[in-house]
Amino acid sequence: MTVTESITAAAAEPHAERRHTKYRWLVERAKKAGRTTAIVAYPCDKLSLTGVCEAHNAGLITPILAGPAGKIVKAARANKLDIGSFEIVDTADSEAAAATKAVELIHAAKGEVLMKGSLHTDQLMRAVTSSTSGLRTARRISHAFIMDVPSHTETLLITDAAINISPDLECKRDIVQNAIDLYANFEQGKPKVALLSAVETVTTKIPSTIDAAALCKMAERGQITGGVLDGPLAFDNAIDPEAARIKGIQSPVAGHAQILVVPDLEAGNMLAKNLTFLLKADAAGIVLGARVPIVLTSRADSLITRMASCAVAALQVAARHKATALPAA
Repeated sequence: MTVTESITAAAAEPHAERRHTKYRWLVERAKKAGRTTAIVAYPCDKLSLTGVCEAHNAGLITPILAGPAGKIVKAARANKLDIGSFEIVDTADSEAAAATKAVELIHAAKGEVLMKGSLHTDQLMRAVTSSTSGLRTARRISHAFIMDVPSHTETLLITDAAINISPDLECKRDIVQNAIDLYANFEQGKPKVALLSAVETVTTKIPSTIDAAALCKMAERGQITGGVLDGPLAFDNAIDPEAARIKGIQSPVAGHAQILVVPDLEAGNMLAKNLTFLLKADAAGIVLGARVPIVLTSRADSLITRMASCAVAALQVAARHKATALPAA
């Protein structure tokens, strides 16, 4: 199913007129920014290769495929996919070899985005987080879901629901800053960041409420920049203005949050999947805080979701180019 067909298929669903509108906006913005070179690790099945071809045909990426050449070509031929113009960097027939080679190609400045193919996420992330040859920076690596919820007017970022299991306060600071920096690439103003917990009051009985309060103070002192923070906030009063009004919460974030910072991976994973399976939301995924944006896709992702993930990465690269091109103040 092509991207156009997947959008058409959603026409009979509730809020179908608003489904994928946010993703289409992201894709169109990324197209205007121009292609970026993406290193794709182990694209050896129909789904991963189709996503690469669609993103290339849409003008988002110029792919370099890292993996066993014979297996890649065989998968392309079996699924009638044209990869004749793509560079293939042949590796041994293993996920680990492809992941290692993909990271090496990033170090060699052959690409500006790293994409997951058909290998397991932990195999790719093992190469990315290697202390000797990985893509770490001074910032903690984190993950963000860019959610397109048909019944909700704004794009929602949920972080971190995929990498950091039980982040401490310092880790949460980086998670928040990574998400703010990502949102800045959308050029939609200063994001409103909700630090989620089960309640809106600070209590020693729920440690995430203390972390939320500390993160707000860190933002006041300039340790977190570029966003408007508030927390702790429960999910309802973070995104619903009426719920915030009933609770008597007055802040620019309550009821209007654009970035949702969850207390731990379990909460984030459940939140993202609840939105996906109950509200038919789509969840594009990207890894932040590494030397380059890393596109992580799931086997269950639709083509439009894969395209949106590529678009977000391309916008991040374009923003970096723009920042380095600016004259020094």
